[in-house]
Amino acid sequence: MTALDERALTAAGHLVVPGFVDLHAHLREPGFEESETIATGARAALRGGFVTVCAMPNTEPPIDSPGLVAEVIARAVAANAARVLPIAAITRGRRGHELADLVELAAAGAVAFSDDGAPVEDARLFRSALEYARACDRVVIEHPQDSALSAGGLMHEGRVSADLGLPGIPAASEEAAVARDLALAKLTGGRLHLTHLSTAGALELVRRAKAGGLSVTCDVTPHHLCMTDEWVAGSRAFAWEGSADAKALRGAPFDASTKVNPPLRSRADALALWRGVADGTVDAIATDHAPHASVRKEVEYDQAAFGISGLETALPLLLAGVSAGLAPFERVIAALTGGPARVLGIALEPDDRVVIDPRVEWTVGAEGLVSKGKNTPLLGRTFVGRVVMVVSSGKVKLDETSRVAGTIARAG
Repeated sequence: MTALDERALTAAGHLVVPGFVDLHAHLREPGFEESETIATGARAALRGGFVTVCAMPNTEPPIDSPGLVAEVIARAVAANAARVLPIAAITRGRRGHELADLVELAAAGAVAFSDDGAPVEDARLFRSALEYARACDRVVIEHPQDSALSAGGLMHEGRVSADLGLPGIPAASEEAAVARDLALAKLTGGRLHLTHLSTAGALELVRRAKAGGLSVTCDVTPHHLCMTDEWVAGSRAFAWEGSADAKALRGAPFDASTKVNPPLRSRADALALWRGVADGTVDAIATDHAPHASVRKEVEYDQAAFGISGLETALPLLLAGVSAGLAPFERVIAALTGGPARVLGIALEPDDRVVIDPRVEWTVGAEGLVSKGKNTPLLGRTFVGRVVMVVSSGKVKLDETSRVAGTIARAG
């Protein structure tokens, strides 16, 4: 995109920003192609403005060998959509018993290591992971959760879970794990990134660690910033909206599209996360895009898989929070671009650009989502603001600047 193009787009009322980087997404391939593939996930990423997306290794088989890393890279190149960077497993088979060959995985192209969804419970093993990752200049991305405390939980433990009669996942399960991980990061000097923080207490622990000089980073998701545990009971009011809005916006209770891990937390937690974005404690906003085939979601709540499909709705959710005054637009964009790039230790591509039309009104429809995963509680929700153009390495990958504002309900 030329400078003249940018000036013309800006003059027409568009916003031109660097390409987004998502350091946490599940593209499901190999093994779960009915839920997503690298190709469909990479195209969905472009629709959301993500020029670069990191693929988590909880596939089948898990990405724990150099050959599988190479396969992810090759399939991403063939897809010719968003740039896909593979994250490799910390332990063999993500079983938490034996380290994978981290040095070889890094040499094959893995940009980070994570057993996401299966926290490394063995503290000695996690210490070794941080040390090996430091040796090959990679970051360890940890899903902070004490599995003993969270076992059997379906949603945030609190008043709403008690009212609904659902077993809860206490905030302490995340906070205890964060405290341990921070101690091990201090011990080893390894690069630790805590992903999808969801509680005020966990974020405060990171804030204090940073103030003490510890080199630790963290991210939060759009759904933890904007949705609360009340959504499981049927509310569709955002965290910053009042009781009148809560009464006006309703969905079905026990909607499995609200089931996510870590769970949607309280309003106070969500607002605390926004403060973390605003003051820079939060380094990145990552989608934790977790698409599922309908057979895994259209079931009873306790039987449903955890996860929300989020690549294509991330920006409008965040723009809603910006409009509510919870964080400056510039800070949110930094958390989608330079922040995640610094976490990964990569440079932003100077010719990656995203064009946003902040005026276009559109409605989220299942048939309009490029991702195979339609599991989002935002179906039917109308937003203002949408990505209309994506440029990657100077090449236009998506161009919808000529589309008319209104309901978007066709496949991409």
